[in-house]
Amino acid sequence: MKSDIEIAQEAHMLPIEEIGGKLSIDKEGLELYGKYKAKITDSFLDKIKINPSGKLVLVTAINPTPAGEGKTTTTIGLGQALGKLGKKAVVVLREPSLGPCFGIKGGAAGGGYAQVLPMEDLNLHFTGDFHGITSANNLLAALLDNHIQQGNELEIDTRKIVWKRCLDMNDRVLRNIVVGMGNPGDGFLREEHFTITAASEIMAILCLAEDMKDLKSRLERIVVAYNKKGEPVTAKDLKGVGAMAALLKDAMKPNLIQTLENTPAIVHGGPFANIAHGCNSVRATKAALKLADYVITEAGFGADLGAEKFFHIKCSQASLKPDAVVLVATIKALKYNGGVPKKDLGTENMEALERGIANLEKHIENLQKFHVPVLIALNAFVSDTKQEIAYVKNICEKSGCGFALSKAWEKGGEGGLEMAENLLHILATKESHFRPLYKEENSLKEKIEIVATKLYGASCVFYSPKAEKGLAHLENLGFGRLPICMAKTQYSLSDDPSLLGRPTDFTLTVRDVYVSLGAGFVVVLTGDMMTMPGLPKFPAAFNIDITEKGVITGLS
Repeated sequence: MKSDIEIAQEAHMLPIEEIGGKLSIDKEGLELYGKYKAKITDSFLDKIKINPSGKLVLVTAINPTPAGEGKTTTTIGLGQALGKLGKKAVVVLREPSLGPCFGIKGGAAGGGYAQVLPMEDLNLHFTGDFHGITSANNLLAALLDNHIQQGNELEIDTRKIVWKRCLDMNDRVLRNIVVGMGNPGDGFLREEHFTITAASEIMAILCLAEDMKDLKSRLERIVVAYNKKGEPVTAKDLKGVGAMAALLKDAMKPNLIQTLENTPAIVHGGPFANIAHGCNSVRATKAALKLADYVITEAGFGADLGAEKFFHIKCSQASLKPDAVVLVATIKALKYNGGVPKKDLGTENMEALERGIANLEKHIENLQKFHVPVLIALNAFVSDTKQEIAYVKNICEKSGCGFALSKAWEKGGEGGLEMAENLLHILATKESHFRPLYKEENSLKEKIEIVATKLYGASCVFYSPKAEKGLAHLENLGFGRLPICMAKTQYSLSDDPSLLGRPTDFTLTVRDVYVSLGAGFVVVLTGDMMTMPGLPKFPAAFNIDITEKGVITGLS
């Protein structure tokens, strides 16, 4: 079979005005970025607020493995399949980060015959949203250092600066650096840190803001440091909000592109789910709900991360109610969870499948705790046997879930028809009674322990002295009613990436916490999670090139 980029480059794309027309977006509602990309205008977004809302479907997955689960591919294939059934559907996704694109994970445009286009543009600079976010973030950092250099009127404690610079690249040497070296006019000497743009608070703010007014209100609340009395110093105090908002003006507008089968796709925002909240923008999701009857969106990594944050952060802040959840799994990934090495995953192994199915069962139990109907999408591989498929199907049906085999990677929308038909049946026969697991009035520790014990399966939570002190400080400042954003490995339900399947009787370690007040949540760092990834020994960048005729190769 052809590579993803070859399939994408041979696809027949429609002018973006025609894609907009499928959603009843007129020419005045689009700002064109060439022939095949556009932003949806603020005036059009205001106009459609009176429209009735469609059905909201979240696509999530089991814990990711080297075998791959195909969550984005399944999301796109499901949208294409609904289109084949004559339904007015739209796919809503996050934008890829350059970090994973050039690192180990690759791009995020789907795969096979279930991709969004133009694939190269999306995976690289796209419409410049990430650059706008990076610039706004680093402007605030520059204003902070300049304020201290110019006399420090706010009496900022230079030992308690919490704002980090950011870059949309995996660059480990920027995790901990020293700045201000040189002459007195070059700033004051201090330790500085970088985070990747996708994990920055500005990214989270952009993805959670309803409009420009809300954006500026959130930017005002950003805590950049603490003064000598221990009080928060904010972006508003540094008088940076207006300029930051100006840099984010265009980035705030959702992007419209298309799938291989010309299904509309709104792609906007890109927070990671292991170190941020992992969901596309509220503006994109709410616009899609007013433009289509069925909105298929995704949240990053496994359901223990992306789905949990979708429910507790995005849905709670934006008053969204999911109508159903699609949980993606593969037999290869389940066997990997059962202890089979990657090289042997193509061989039938019922014993390993029976051990590894525990990971899927735990994710099913977790999703059902939110009282939302669940459909299991088994992403098919040629090596899957009838006995293996029948076993997984039986487990899913015993759990009270729908089940469908997805062949979207191989056949596009046609390969997703079984999935789409079963989803439509669930939406027509089962009602969602969505509710979060914890309440606003729960303390920060209570929220952490509910997620750790009820969703991850931990027996208890250990807090480092730094985390204990940080939690007490945040509660004293009045931030205890905020939701939590868990920063945890994506490879395990626990905070130890080596614990596969369904680990039990483990202790979750919280080593630090900090507030993202503009985003409206408290970040909880577990295990050895860090907010600036590094490149692997053989990064994907080695394979990416461009021909003399301007054709990009090697993207995946």
